[in-house]
Amino acid sequence: MNDNKVPVSVVVITKNEEGRIRECLESVKWADEIVVLDDNSSDRTREVVKEFTDKIYQKEMTNEGAHRNYAYSLASNEWVLSLDADERITPELKEEIITTLAKGTDCNGFGIPRKNFIGDFWLEHGGWYPSAQLRLFKRDEFKYEEVDVHPRAFMKDPRGELKNPLLHYSYRDITDFTAKLNNQTSREAEKWAESPKGMPFSRAVRRTIDRFLRAYHKKNGKKDGMYGFIMAVMGGMYQVLSYAHYWERALDASYRKSTGHPASPDKPDTQGRKKLTVVMIAKNEEDKIRNCLRSIRWVDEIVIVDGI
Repeated sequence: MNDNKVPVSVVVITKNEEGRIRECLESVKWADEIVVLDDNSSDRTREVVKEFTDKIYQKEMTNEGAHRNYAYSLASNEWVLSLDADERITPELKEEIITTLAKGTDCNGFGIPRKNFIGDFWLEHGGWYPSAQLRLFKRDEFKYEEVDVHPRAFMKDPRGELKNPLLHYSYRDITDFTAKLNNQTSREAEKWAESPKGMPFSRAVRRTIDRFLRAYHKKNGKKDGMYGFIMAVMGGMYQVLSYAHYWERALDASYRKSTGHPASPDKPDTQGRKKLTVVMIAKNEEDKIRNCLRSIRWVDEIVIVDGI
């Protein structure tokens, strides 16, 4: 360990984050170790990371919970500080972390409040703040549920709470928010499809209304003006959009069954039908292409022409 560094392993997962990763890593240069697990970035993410650490690993993320757990296993220090590329540690939070660990603690981990931003606007209300999450923890005492969507964090008590927030530049703008919303709701639909309970339409609608009312009225999202209203609406729409993807998957499965297309997307049954090729053109579609390809895994051949 470098004597001038704090014995903490900062662990960051990335994918095509060349535009944001530098500021993230700049904010944690005081840590003894920085570990980055990269999901096969196609931009300059890895080149930027190498300016800060040589501990950069590559692995495709197929399951968020398992991916994060693997990333933490690469850390060598007892204490782990988990960050995403769009997050920053403030000088005040840095000092609080250093002081807390230096004096010793019985806690297995600490929740850290977050200031969430859309562009440069701080979403102070509507449930967006303090929105504390377990981000500083003992490596061997913490684990994520190994599911792909919204994995739960598991850690035995005792736990503590830090006072100073980290900065989370969640969304660049409304366009960025809606693109991520589409990706997240697609993954949520997959989770529902794999659940024996499924998701009734009436429950999805009730959740949509309830989410909006809680965010905008009960949690005072209205105090954030138009952004507060938009985020409350979009938060409610998360449920109905997830249901739309879920319904579409069921419709697709029904179509495949009625037309003789294979029920299993991974094992196409070519007996009794002509082979099918899907031809696709793409350009900068990283946020959408995965879900598209997942939906047509049952075809015999996929041809992609990339616009560079």
